[in-house]
Parts: sequence; structure tokens; C-alpha cells
Amino acid sequence: MAAKRARSGSRLIVVSNRLPFAFKRAKDGRWRAEPGSGGLVTALLPVLRNRGGTWVGWPGAPGEAREFSAALASAGTGAGYKLAAVPLDSSEVRDFYQGFANEVIWPLFHDLPSLCNFEPAYWRTYCEVNRKYAKAVRRRTAPGDFVWVHDYHLMCLAAELRALGERRRVAFFLHIPFPAPDVFMKLPWRAPLLDALLEYDLVGFQTARDRRNFLACVQALGRDVRPERTGHFPISIDCTAFMRRAAGADVAAKARELHALLPKRKLVLGIDRLDYTKGIALRLRAFQDLLVRHPDMRGRVSLIQVVVPSREDIPQYRAMKTEIEQLVGRINGEFARPGGWVPVWYEYRSLSRLELLAYYRAADIALITPLKDGMNLVAKEYCACSIEEDCVLILSEFAGAAAQLAGGALLVNPYDIRGVADAIRTAHAMPAEERTARMRRMRRSIRRQDVFWWVDSFLRAAISRGLRHFPLPEGRRAGADPENQLPL
Repeated sequence: MAAKRARSGSRLIVVSNRLPFAFKRAKDGRWRAEPGSGGLVTALLPVLRNRGGTWVGWPGAPGEAREFSAALASAGTGAGYKLAAVPLDSSEVRDFYQGFANEVIWPLFHDLPSLCNFEPAYWRTYCEVNRKYAKAVRRRTAPGDFVWVHDYHLMCLAAELRALGERRRVAFFLHIPFPAPDVFMKLPWRAPLLDALLEYDLVGFQTARDRRNFLACVQALGRDVRPERTGHFPISIDCTAFMRRAAGADVAAKARELHALLPKRKLVLGIDRLDYTKGIALRLRAFQDLLVRHPDMRGRVSLIQVVVPSREDIPQYRAMKTEIEQLVGRINGEFARPGGWVPVWYEYRSLSRLELLAYYRAADIALITPLKDGMNLVAKEYCACSIEEDCVLILSEFAGAAAQLAGGALLVNPYDIRGVADAIRTAHAMPAEERTARMRRMRRSIRRQDVFWWVDSFLRAAISRGLRHFPLPEGRRAGADPENQLPL
């Protein structure tokens, strides 16, 4: 049946805030496209190639669509799919992206409403930009196409399509958490936003908890939705690609360099984008507490904390960076030994692919303690790269990945400084047999439910729940568990 549908000619239309390419100006003033990376791009581009689909999104810089036309055409040549740019001017970028998306939805959906800026102009622009995306989708789709919209920037797109008179089959996946009713109700535009989400034919979430929160908000606002029009689909990584690359000789050599620089101790790794949801300062305080209460741990562990620059133009983020650096300075000033042990190795920069994989392989303990995360793929990347399986993952219970990795990770409350410190000590003392057994369970789960499983499970759910225009990806791998293809 799937093969018959595959010959029907229906296409996949992927819509996200940004295109899967980064557009940068060359020295001659022309725009050039650099391929993007990440699990979403890795998983969806093969499906787009197979179906001859289109990816709709913003090029990542203010400007008119015609400015990017040559670069878009060049990037799409021979790819088997098309790229369609949605142009945004600087005011739209400010109020839609920096404003509503990142000053309202991002903190609210991460349970931090006190950080929200409920500026009315942001909501107006958010709706206007979603309408602009909807018009772009309408121009580039036919009735039989399957439109898959991604993330919190475009929650109103289906509603805007309906307002234009289009009845396209449209599904949505939210990559960040969905808040409980007592948090969501603080949004001044809670009713129209929820009504907009209910215009989608299928709404997907990362975890069962996110789905329950959504349904509770629907009930609280007196709306109706058929439960089968929602589902939870935990996103993942290309596990096989990470495993193969991590096994490379260059990665192993780089990992050995790290251990040579920090000898005779276990390495604890934290890697985070600079953001208030990541709990970096609390993590540093937990490490400090470990050293204060347990002098025997001094000289036996070092924390490598990598912070990837993000939104450096925003005062709040600059203040966050200053706080982190002051904490690092205090910890090292109190405990470092001249010419010897330094407790915290702090790096504020982006890592190359080689460096990232080497850090994963070198780390004896990963300390991943966000205050709230939709999934947190760093946890899964760390497990995939831990090919010796002789290491420990300490994971926040508020990360979406905790639902899948609870059987192997040490789960902690990131707000509990003493509890996190004790978890580091437990991980340090854990017997080798237990370390291996825990890591092996997590790696087995991640291999089974990788990013391709995620795409397949979402599309199977879309088909089973009435979105029958779009076929499954061709070349489905053998051995998949059919009961895992329709998470409810």
C-alpha cells in the first residue's frame, strides 16, 4: 500500500523558521548558501529528495526574496528538492523572532513567565509573519501535498492558511516543551494561540507530559480536540553517524590529548548554549558544593564547561555570561593548586565537530542539567559517542530526554544543588559494571529510536489519523517495531 501511495506524486512541504542553509554574503556582495546541520536537517532532507518536496523558511538575514534567488537556486541544484525563501524585514525580525518567539514563547514555555515581555506589538507581528509564511506555502503547494510545520515560531500558520481559504492537510511538531495550564494561562493571547494550534490536523509533542499539558489547556479553555489528533514523538539523532565518526582515529587522538592535559582525574563535561534555561550557574554551584563538602574529591575530578555564544547583543545574556565567569573564577581561586589541578576548565566558544566528538569521548561523566528542555540532544549525542560504554550520564529530570533515558541516567533536580553534587560523587564512585550496564541500555534505546525512527513514526501517525495524502518514506529499514510507530 505504501509503495502504491509513493507513486501518487504527493510531496512533502517542510516549513520552519529558517531554511536548512545559512546564507552569508561573499566578498563580491552576493549571497552564498552553506549547508546547515543538525538532526532535523539530517532526517528530513532524504525524505524531501525522495518525494521532490520543498523546504520553506527564512534565509536568516533581512532582505527581499529576489536577493537570495541565485543562492537558493544554486543550493537546490541537483538536490532533488526546492528551497523557498520567506523574506523578513528588520522590524519583523525584531518583533516576530527576537520579540514574540524569544521574549514571550521561549521563556513562557520553559516555565519562566517572569522573564516574558508581553508587548502587544509582538503578537500582532507574530500573526502577520505567520500569514506571510502561509501565503508562501499556498503558492508552493498543491491539494495533495503534506505540509509539516516545525516549532514555536509558526504555531499560527495553519490558522492563517484556513483564513486564506486553503484546506491543505497540515501537521505541526513542537520542539520545545508545552507548559502546564497555570503557566500557559498567563499568556494574554492564550485563546487565539490555542485555537490556532487546534487548526492543525496533527499536533506532535516531544513527551507524554507535554501532550498532557496541551490537552489540559484545551480543557481549561473550554475547547474540544480529538485526542487522536495529538501525539508525542521524542526526537532523536542520527545515532549511527555519531558512533562511526566518534570511532575515528582523529577523534580518539584528540580525546587522548584532553586526558593528557588533565591527567589522573575523571573529567566531568557540560556543553551548553548560553541561555537561562540551561542552568549553568546552578551547575557550577553544585560542583563548588561537592568540593566544599567532600575534600577527598579535590584533585580527582575536573569540570570542563563549554558555553557556546548566543544572543550576545542582549544585556540579560551578557549578565549571565558575567555571572558564569565570576563563579568559575571563585571556584578556581578557592581550590586550584599552583602548577597542578584546576577544578573548572571553562571555554566560551563554539566547538568544531572534531572537538565536540573528542570532548564526548574523553568525558567520564556528562553533567546535563537544564532547568527545562524539550528534549536535549546533547545527552543522546554523548551516549552515542561513548563507544567504550565506561561512563555516566547525569541528566536533569526536566529534560525531555529523561523519559527515554531514565533507565540508565542518574536523574537529578537541577535546582537541588546538594543533590546534583551528590550525583557527581555517586557517578565518580560507580562500579565499572554498573557504568557499562547503564550506558549500554541508553545506547540501545537511542539506536532503536533514532532520528529516522522519529520521522517515520510521525508520518505513520499522520497517515493513521487521517492525513492520508502523504506516503511513508521509501526504503524503510527492516526490523522496526511496528508498535513503536504510533505513539499515543
